[in-house]
Amino acid sequence: MNASPQSGPRTLVAGIGNIFLGDDGFGVETVRLFAERDLPGHIEVVDVGVRGVHLAYQLLDGYDTLVLVDATARGEAPGTLYVIEHDVGDGSPSPVAPALDGHRMTPDTVLALLGTLCAGTGGEPPRRVLVVGCEPASVDEGIGLSTPVSDAVPEAVRLIEELLTNGEPGESAPRATAGGIST
Repeated sequence: MNASPQSGPRTLVAGIGNIFLGDDGFGVETVRLFAERDLPGHIEVVDVGVRGVHLAYQLLDGYDTLVLVDATARGEAPGTLYVIEHDVGDGSPSPVAPALDGHRMTPDTVLALLGTLCAGTGGEPPRRVLVVGCEPASVDEGIGLSTPVSDAVPEAVRLIEELLTNGEPGESAPRATAGGIST
């Protein structure tokens, strides 16, 4: 990734997913392609894969915006893209400590862990959390994305660029607001 010197609020774009479970690898593949762009220095791109605990700790470094990219089943046709804005709330830790299974952490679990870590360290969670999700066709064991999900990857990259440039997706992108996110 080419990057100019850091300027502006820090943004982290994180791909989540297991490449050994078919379309669950959507986030990983999308951030791989996104990282090939010429990005400003204040935008960092990371392939988190299944290492959600590492993501929570990385977020303690201080980011204004977090964009999570993940397979997101919401009942639409495979390959459908979503933009979900997570309600960050007051940053209070959840009343129940998240279960730490490093290989099965949903975005909700990562954000709950982050809240707990922030409370313990005095850190601040990102001001804005967005999920760019894609409806999977299959998350069965196997390497490689299905055709509709693979076809959605370049469009997801364009959608992320729109979000980071304009703050909002274009007219054609489905949107949902969620107090919680689970995929």
